[in-house]
Amino acid sequence: MITRSWTAALGLVALVATLPPVLAQDPAPKSETAPKPAVSPAPQVRTRDLVGTFGGQRVPYKVTMGDTILSNDDGKAGAVIVTTSYVKTPVDPTRPVFFLYNGGPGSGTVWLQMGAFGPKRVAIPSDAKDDGAPPYPLLDNPDSLLDVADLVFIDPPGTGFSYLTQGTDPKKYYGARQDGRAVAQVIRRWLNDNGRWSSPKFLGGESYGTFRTAVVADELEGSTYNDVGLNGLVLISTILDYSGRDPSPGNELAYVGTLPNMAAAAFYHGKAKAPSVEAIVEEARKFAIGPYASALLKGAELPADERAAVRKEMARLTGLSETYLEQADLRVTDRRFYKELLRDRGLTIGRLDARYTGKDYDSAGETPDEDPSFYGIDAGYTAAINVWARETLGYRTDREYQSIGREPGRHWDMRLEGGGRGLYVNVAPLIGQAMRQNAGLRLFNAQGWYDFATPFFGAEYSLKRTGIPQERITWKYYDAGHMMYVRDEDRAKLSADIRAFIRAR
Repeated sequence: MITRSWTAALGLVALVATLPPVLAQDPAPKSETAPKPAVSPAPQVRTRDLVGTFGGQRVPYKVTMGDTILSNDDGKAGAVIVTTSYVKTPVDPTRPVFFLYNGGPGSGTVWLQMGAFGPKRVAIPSDAKDDGAPPYPLLDNPDSLLDVADLVFIDPPGTGFSYLTQGTDPKKYYGARQDGRAVAQVIRRWLNDNGRWSSPKFLGGESYGTFRTAVVADELEGSTYNDVGLNGLVLISTILDYSGRDPSPGNELAYVGTLPNMAAAAFYHGKAKAPSVEAIVEEARKFAIGPYASALLKGAELPADERAAVRKEMARLTGLSETYLEQADLRVTDRRFYKELLRDRGLTIGRLDARYTGKDYDSAGETPDEDPSFYGIDAGYTAAINVWARETLGYRTDREYQSIGREPGRHWDMRLEGGGRGLYVNVAPLIGQAMRQNAGLRLFNAQGWYDFATPFFGAEYSLKRTGIPQERITWKYYDAGHMMYVRDEDRAKLSADIRAFIRAR
């Protein structure tokens, strides 16, 4: 998930008795004459042996929720990173292992863990309706991937229960390169501690997590003296190039990239006609990259007759009136679209998932009050991860689980290297480099038709650039939004698609 509201946006298992808590040493009494030396936190580890049926197979497995402590340059603890791993028993050191994380930056792995691939999932409506009030049951998840791979869910610094220790400079961890380096370090540590260097290795991220995957892959495979070979990258709701997400005056790519999403949403809500969502999306792709892009690039020199033709076709595809499109100078931001598409019905549509609708305080505004596709699901996921971690696994902490943490975003540095302001950062070339230097590395890309947070056309644009081996990319699309797995049919389809991708190695 990327963020909460407009700036934030991208679990699991059966309830059993908890283990007794792991206790840290009691600190020594405070000295009144000398400052107390820094004390590293004692790592906490919880385990359970469980059994479930996934992909039609009965799988015994061990779940381990524990802390990995990363040190600062002075040797003192700088960050405590919480991972939750699910490993088939008995352990097979050559079995695939799949490392997963969500996005944000600042998002915990609750979404993928409790919604898609963990042995348990939270029960929320599948038909784009609000999740309402508790309780939110935890259900067996036959779509978990435990039948084909061991799973390791990583909460990066500042997400979930992971945190920076007191006195740690946020700049050390809260940034594109810093975060990727920390996650890569956690992966190396897990491989060491579990004896899994011979296992096929897959990285999987959602939303900003796809951006993170490019950086982590670069950190793992780009290290001359400590190279970690990878078998596959799984990108879910992809954002690699931020140039397509900034509708600043003069940046026409942002409008080109979201127009196919507008057509998909208009079709879903009956504002545009086509045989199928796939059909209207294909029409919108061709129009966006052709006549529409050409018209925007011509700017003030756009002839009146060409402008009229583009405006008419744009109205047909997006469901917006020609009058509104003219007033917007043919450039409609996604936020305006959420409010305008169903204004006549007094409804707004979702950013993360345009299938969701909401009612604002009034219908006169330019943009929605909130994203109905986020507040429609967040409570259920938050409850589920706390029940699983605290009550089932017995993980002991006074910290609140950060499903969408604010701290990372407050300090985040999007620059990959020093210098510059980091605008329009693009990590797709890192994926191309990793694939060119590793002939066995393949990529799986999953997109929802109704996702405005990370539009599918933007992912296609990013990954179809020169230098990225196209024959090793698998493309899959789903009839939902950013978190396509909230829809039951798409969760099953996504699971089957990734299962086939892992087996295809």
